[in-house]
Amino acid sequence: MRNGQYFFLRSNSWLMKYGKLSRLTIFVSGLILSCPSFQSHQAQSQEKPAQTGRSYGTGDPARRPPAPSPQAPSPITFTDSTASAGITFRHLASPTSQKYLVEAMGGGVALLDYDNDGRLDIFFTNGARLEDPMPKNGAPNKDDAGYWNRLYRQKADGTFEDVTAKAGVRGEGYSMGVAVGDFDNDGWVDMFVTGYGAGHLYRNKGNGTFEETAGKVGILVTGWATSAAFLDYDRDGRLDLFVARYLEWDFERGATYCGERREGYRAYCHPDNFKGASNLLFHQRADGSFEDATQRAGIAAAIGKGLGVSIADFDDDGWPDIYVANDSVMQFLFQNLKNGTFEETALLAGAAYDENGKTFAGMGVDAADYDNDGKIDLMITALSNETYPLFRGHGDLSFTHVTTSAGVGQHTLLYSGWGARLLDLDNDGLRDIFVAQGHVLDTIEKSFSYLKYRQAPLFLRQTPQHKFVNVSASAGEPFNIPLAARGAASGDLDNDGDPDLVINALNGPPVVFKNNGTKNHWIGLSLRGKKSNRLALGARVSIVDDRGGRTIFDVTTSSSYLSANDPRIIAGLGAVGAVSSLQIQWPSGVTQRLSKLPVDRYHNVEEP
Repeated sequence: MRNGQYFFLRSNSWLMKYGKLSRLTIFVSGLILSCPSFQSHQAQSQEKPAQTGRSYGTGDPARRPPAPSPQAPSPITFTDSTASAGITFRHLASPTSQKYLVEAMGGGVALLDYDNDGRLDIFFTNGARLEDPMPKNGAPNKDDAGYWNRLYRQKADGTFEDVTAKAGVRGEGYSMGVAVGDFDNDGWVDMFVTGYGAGHLYRNKGNGTFEETAGKVGILVTGWATSAAFLDYDRDGRLDLFVARYLEWDFERGATYCGERREGYRAYCHPDNFKGASNLLFHQRADGSFEDATQRAGIAAAIGKGLGVSIADFDDDGWPDIYVANDSVMQFLFQNLKNGTFEETALLAGAAYDENGKTFAGMGVDAADYDNDGKIDLMITALSNETYPLFRGHGDLSFTHVTTSAGVGQHTLLYSGWGARLLDLDNDGLRDIFVAQGHVLDTIEKSFSYLKYRQAPLFLRQTPQHKFVNVSASAGEPFNIPLAARGAASGDLDNDGDPDLVINALNGPPVVFKNNGTKNHWIGLSLRGKKSNRLALGARVSIVDDRGGRTIFDVTTSSSYLSANDPRIIAGLGAVGAVSSLQIQWPSGVTQRLSKLPVDRYHNVEEP
């Protein structure tokens, strides 16, 4: 029997079993397949070069473009201070004609005070040299200084100096993301850097240098690691480590041809062409070493395509939960069961799919109380033609889709988002949305004329009615520069009480957004744990102003995409010039209450 007949009859025997086809239909179909002219046509079809993989750009280019997003005036502006600050880093992706997917996905950025001088420093992850094509068993090469990760130390005058070589953090391999936390509770923040093929733990020695200790402490990461987060999931006072992984991928599989078979139309492959991977969880023992707890904690069973990670207490039980943004498969929400294990509950929680019940290309993610109801909400970035899902949390591990009703859908349909933050950029007491944007495909404009590869960053300001309006165009120069942006982090670089922003852009220079501020009041908190972990990651802060307005914050450095943020809290108060009460629920279980704290300044608070 010929192969065509065998495949057809096997398929139809399955259909007949369920009553879909008659025996006569199968008999006639078999005769057609046996016909020499049909077999000749089939052979000719097989001789034509076929697409061997699906690309992100597959679709109907004739689709009518949606209307542009309406604009509103911005109450604040930002200045591009990259050059004046002395930042000369340039991300190098090492693009090849093979269109290896790893080329399109980096890199990350972290804002951290590594030398404890009270000023935030900046760390960027970078790519590595790729051969075109990569030889079998070949590895990305970071020897050239242009491919090094970079650490910039902030000086007293607000400019930065490159201290990468001195600090010992140039990195190895093709780097992707970065997580920040004080894993050994010595008062000096450490970093974990992810990448393709490995992960590296940099212990801060407290003298301006770092020591790579991943192997020494038992952290072994294989595969393609993306975002990572430090958290104390068992509340023992020692930080653990969660690592998201993307795909079962290597350079041999990654050489699959995707896109049209025309010169200049080869495209990066869609993740559907590759199998997913499990995320990793490392538990820290009392002696400072780590053990792989992925299996026993219930993380291994969930196979996804992880890109973004956010840590928050979604069910208000005092224990940190984990949300993972997955690319084009269902999203994950790992509920902390308070016994060292997790249960994946995104589907039951209503946060696994978009508001149409479809999968989407989840990339960046942030979790925060955007509507000031005391419950943690979620925002995830996705690809053009998908919108950015916004989920309103109810505090009981259930969510409602509000992407359209909150106005986010109309502003995001044309865009592709990566790094993202839900934070109060103008200190009016309402969290806004910031997104670093740019399509994954550098060929997208050939397939969809109304979509752009390089896209300007997005600033959606929240109104008192909890709707979002697009104020990007009037928010200053950096919001009008098209980028192939990827990682994004937030923090108060100049300690003036309003959040600044940093973007790491693919295969180009970064952008530092200096927030020029408003006259609104604010209060800042820097927490220090004693029984809890030193950075107080996982603490819940509740603030009530003199008019009765209440907002909550979960202390974390995670969220966004491949990036780590300033752990300090900035609470915008608007025109209200006083705080009535402030409560801190420390990870140890201790509750601390403070009142009548002066505003428009930072307060250092130590666990009692």
